Amino acid sequence: MSTCKLPNARGHYFAPTYRQAKSIAWDYLLHFTSHIPGMVYNKTDLTATFPLGQRIQLVGADNPDSFRGQYSDSAVLDELAMMPPRLWTEVVRPALADREGCALFIGTPAGRNAFYDMYDRAERLEDWGRCLLTVEDTDIINPKELRALRQEMADYEYDQEMMCSFQAAIRGAYFGKAMSQAEEDGRICDVPYDPALPVYTCWDLGIADATAVIWLQMSPGGQVRAIDAEEYHGASLPDIITEIDKKPYQRYAMHIAPHDIRVRELGTGTSRIEVAAANGIRFDVCRNMPLMDGIDATRNLIAKMWFDQNKCRDLVNYLQLYRCDFNQKTGVPSTRPLHDHTSHMADALRMFAVEMGQRPGGAGWVSGINYDMLDRMAV
Repeated sequence: MSTCKLPNARGHYFAPTYRQAKSIAWDYLLHFTSHIPGMVYNKTDLTATFPLGQRIQLVGADNPDSFRGQYSDSAVLDELAMMPPRLWTEVVRPALADREGCALFIGTPAGRNAFYDMYDRAERLEDWGRCLLTVEDTDIINPKELRALRQEMADYEYDQEMMCSFQAAIRGAYFGKAMSQAEEDGRICDVPYDPALPVYTCWDLGIADATAVIWLQMSPGGQVRAIDAEEYHGASLPDIITEIDKKPYQRYAMHIAPHDIRVRELGTGTSRIEVAAANGIRFDVCRNMPLMDGIDATRNLIAKMWFDQNKCRDLVNYLQLYRCDFNQKTGVPSTRPLHDHTSHMADALRMFAVEMGQRPGGAGWVSGINYDMLDRMAV
C-alpha cells in the first residue's frame, strides 16, 4: 500500500469464503497494524482503515458480485484454485484497471484447473511472473516433521500440499479419477458440433446461484460428446433462453431440468417449467434418484464422455474439483458434496446421467441409443 501514489489506496485480500478470509487473515491484519495510532477497524466488513484514508479489506470469493463497482490498488487471491474463475476476469481485474493496480495469486494446486491455467500463462504474459516453491525449497518445516508427515499423509495429499503437484488427486473429488482418465485417453480435445446428431441440454437452475447449461450429443457408437457449457449469472430464465436461441445448434432432442422446476413461485403462482414453455422450451423433468446414486451414474457417464477443450473448459475444471465436504474439526468426510461454484455444472450433468442412464448396480450407463426414436423427438 505504501507504494501507491493515488489517494485513498485500497488493498484487498480474497479467500474462497468470507469465513475463511476472517479466520486466515483477520488476526494477522490486527497484529501488523495495531501499533499504528488512529487505526479504525470494522469486524463486520473486515476492514482496517489507516489514518490517511488507506484501507485493507478481507473479502470472500463465494459472492463475487458483491465486489462489483469497487476499485483496488492491490489484490491478493489466496487459494485461487477454490475460487470461481470469473472472480478474476469479471470482477477483480476490472477493479484494478483504472488505477493500474497489481495482483498476487497464491495457493496450493488442486488439479489442472483455472489456477493451473493462470500459472501456465504467467510464463508467457508481459509484466507477469510465477514461482513454484515446494516444502523442500523453503526449509520452513523441520525435516523430522516432514518425515512424520510423509508417514501420516496419503501420497496424493503430500504431493499436492507439500510438493505443489498439479497432477496429484484432489482429496474427496468424486470424479477425479474419471477426469484424469479422460485426460490420459485424449478425450479432452476439440469436439465439434455435428449437425447430423440431435442435441441435448441439461440444466441446473439457480435463483441466487448460477444457472448452468450443458450441450451434449450422442453418437451411434455410444460416445457422449460435451460440445458446450455455459453458466448464467443474475439472468432470468427468459433471458437465458434468448441467449440459448443464439447458439448454432439445431435438432434439439431433449432439455432436461431438475424436479424443482415444477415449484410455483409464491408471488405469481407460475412455475419455471411454465415460464420456459411460454418462451419456447419444453423441459423433460429428471426423475428423482438418491444423490449419491446420481453421482455414481455421473461417474459412469464420464467414462464414455468426450469434452471440447475450449467451450467446456469450465465444465472440465469443475468436474475435477467437485468434491465431498469435510468436517472442519474431525476431518471426516460428509455424506454430501461441498456446495460451491463447482456444484452447478456437476449437478447439471447429473441430470443427464440420471434421466438418460440406467441405475447404478445394473449394466452401467446406457450405451444403446434408438436413433429412429431420437429423430422423431428432435424439434
